[in-house]
Amino acid sequence: MSTTTDIARKAAGERGTVWKTIHRVIFPDAEDVDTMPLYVDFNNAQRIPEQRAGAETVTATATGGATSHPDYVVDRRSLSLPAHERVSLGTYFNAFPASYWQAHTEVRTVRLTVDLDGDATVVVYRSTSRGTANRVSSTRTGSAAAPVVVELPIASFGDGGWYWFDLAAHNGDVLLRSAEWSVPEPDGFVPGRLSIAVTTFNRPDYCVRNLGSLGQSDDLLDVLQQVIVTDQGTQKVRDEPGIQEAAAALGGRLSLVEQANLGGSGGFARGMLEAVEDERSTYVMLLDDDVEMETEGILRAAQFADFTRKPTIVGGHMFNLFERSVMHNFGEAVQQYRFSYGGAENTQEAHDFASSNLRTTPWMHRRVDVDYNGWWMCLIPTEIIRQIGLALPVFIKWDDVEYGIRAASHGFTTVTLPGSAVWHMPWTEKDDTIDWQAYYHQRNRWVATLLYSPYKRGGRMPKESIGVDARHLLSMQYSAVELRLQALEDVLSGPDHLHRTIGSKLGEVRATRAQFDDARVSEDLVDFPAVKRVKPPHKGKAPAPARSRPAALAKVFTGALHQLKPVPQAAITNPEAHVAAVDARWWRLSQLDSALVTSSDGTGASWHKRDVEKARELALRSADLHRRLYQNWNQLAEQYQAALPEFTSQAAWKRTFAQNGPETPPATGKKE
Repeated sequence: MSTTTDIARKAAGERGTVWKTIHRVIFPDAEDVDTMPLYVDFNNAQRIPEQRAGAETVTATATGGATSHPDYVVDRRSLSLPAHERVSLGTYFNAFPASYWQAHTEVRTVRLTVDLDGDATVVVYRSTSRGTANRVSSTRTGSAAAPVVVELPIASFGDGGWYWFDLAAHNGDVLLRSAEWSVPEPDGFVPGRLSIAVTTFNRPDYCVRNLGSLGQSDDLLDVLQQVIVTDQGTQKVRDEPGIQEAAAALGGRLSLVEQANLGGSGGFARGMLEAVEDERSTYVMLLDDDVEMETEGILRAAQFADFTRKPTIVGGHMFNLFERSVMHNFGEAVQQYRFSYGGAENTQEAHDFASSNLRTTPWMHRRVDVDYNGWWMCLIPTEIIRQIGLALPVFIKWDDVEYGIRAASHGFTTVTLPGSAVWHMPWTEKDDTIDWQAYYHQRNRWVATLLYSPYKRGGRMPKESIGVDARHLLSMQYSAVELRLQALEDVLSGPDHLHRTIGSKLGEVRATRAQFDDARVSEDLVDFPAVKRVKPPHKGKAPAPARSRPAALAKVFTGALHQLKPVPQAAITNPEAHVAAVDARWWRLSQLDSALVTSSDGTGASWHKRDVEKARELALRSADLHRRLYQNWNQLAEQYQAALPEFTSQAAWKRTFAQNGPETPPATGKKE
């Protein structure tokens, strides 16, 4: 049976153009019903129109009333459509993101090839940046098996827009054998070679599973040079059942590197270094160990990079591992005045494609330009690495953000490519700003701001930093404040500490945090004294968030006054309340003298106790450290900026790797 690739090549030979397949239409396993909306849309609605309410534009949300038919899926490339049925391939994984190709490549034509068996109509659509859909062509195949080939211009997608096709069966069943999007190869075209760098820490089962997935994709293996697994744990990947089979499926492409735990930045820096020194790879893709992947998305990222005008970082989106049709963000951006990161402008967080698919989500048709891409999945050309260096030596947090900013400062673009994604545990399932990671959040944000802020003394960021300390103090989260203050002390010590402490700092952070009651989590509430509240809440009402800035300031003032009062003996012997993690906000905890607070992951609770002397000591230290940082801003910024090329260099990282050998497994040989 001929494939669409064979058909395209035959047509290319006749016309003298060689067409390169860069986007295959794919389907999930039939039993994976939760991801089906990302591949096939069974809803007949074209889009949800924008509705105007006053001066604002409000986008209605689809109700997701269409019935899903996973039974239509035949295999990875094929779909069986019953008579008189219609489906749309205008979905996240199967629509073609034309605006991204127009913006970042010289490609101006794309060819759609649909290989069918049966009497069907293929209707091709394109969208505008406003989300309106326009029919481009309609082709009926008739009863004979025949391919549909449509060449489409990529010329009017300046601000956004996609191509896709719908498939409608007539009087009999129709088999979609395969479909793909292809573009003309330029003269002398040579596809790039891809290395995949995975950093893992005591997740050998996840890692081996993903290695097996990579080895099952023949198309991906065609461009895959090697898979570099940097194992930083005590539970070794080399000892995990199934590793030999996974390695065999990769055909000798697997390289296991073992080193001490240097965090994500240390693990990914090692993968970058190995790929660059190997000299055979055009790209290295950084990939988290605990993701579920769509291998076609990895291939799309590499093939998109093959056609970009200049070396370009190409990242993928992140879907929620637990709500599999929900996307975390459609693009990542840095708010430079605050120097904080989050969702890009004109996007919405936690979008559920099962409720409103691509065709019915107008804002998603506008191209989103990003400042960086998270390192859950991010392809970086080795040429860029050679020019700008390896990862920032910060263990975790801000390394991916900083790298995108650094690349942009050297003239390199980051693109988050639709149709390229992984599934990952969402940030909503944890709050790492109050656990041991609070140190890294604080230090690394300050380092990045010192390196890149275009505003005098970091704009609003120092003020926000003081505000965060205040909120933690009002919430009796003294461990987080202590770690944040240690982070500021290290920032003041200068950039030399980054490499020097990368292998040891985590142990120090954990030891410090263990000294505080609010950091000691117990899985069983019976480990704590019973909840007793002597003084009832004001008017019997629980504190509520402020609805205005004056009201917020009033709550801060009353909360601060409360911190100055002596702690009642009753609150020392018994917690006053049990507060759920979602309710553990400063405006509530600041009115209590002690409380049991559920951990954000739901595994237990800790006892937060108000301590007047500790709060006063931490507040004074915070004020002093922020004053010193503010006064010495220019000097510190010059130090970090001057040292950046050195502490991100291959030579500096090689010294750090040499000083941090492999972790030693426990003496018992048991997994911890």
